[in-house]
Amino acid sequence: MSADQSTEGSAESTDEEHSGGAADCAVSEFDDGLVDLLAWILDTETRARIYVYLRQHPHSTSEEVAEGTGLYPSTVREALAELTDDETVERRKRKSSGAGNNPYEYVAIAPSDLVKGVSGQVQEQLNAVFNLDRHLGTDRTDETEPVTITVREE
Repeated sequence: MSADQSTEGSAESTDEEHSGGAADCAVSEFDDGLVDLLAWILDTETRARIYVYLRQHPHSTSEEVAEGTGLYPSTVREALAELTDDETVERRKRKSSGAGNNPYEYVAIAPSDLVKGVSGQVQEQLNAVFNLDRHLGTDRTDETEPVTITVREE
């Protein structure tokens, strides 16, 4: 193998590594942006990370979620309890053919259902802002229409 062939081969592998690294970085930035948005909807980054994990790995136990997300098991259990109370996550006993204590497994609701649940809250908040002048007594018109948010699945 000549020196030119050796240099050419290493340049190709560097380009492949670089393009793979750029793709990984883009995916990571997308994931981080998605988690930030979900953290706004679900109140905390912890709950958002758990939601994303459960969308990728439905029917996971709290231990599996903790291992997959890198979060402390006690933090995961607490967040799963809150997400279950909020009806963002569904929980049921894992079926097992053997004797013993069957753990709970969790499934996150569909993103479209998550958005539908949040849209009413956003609508109320926007209406409060739009009608601020009326509530403060500084608006002289009654022409402000309420904000309506409609979520459709296509």
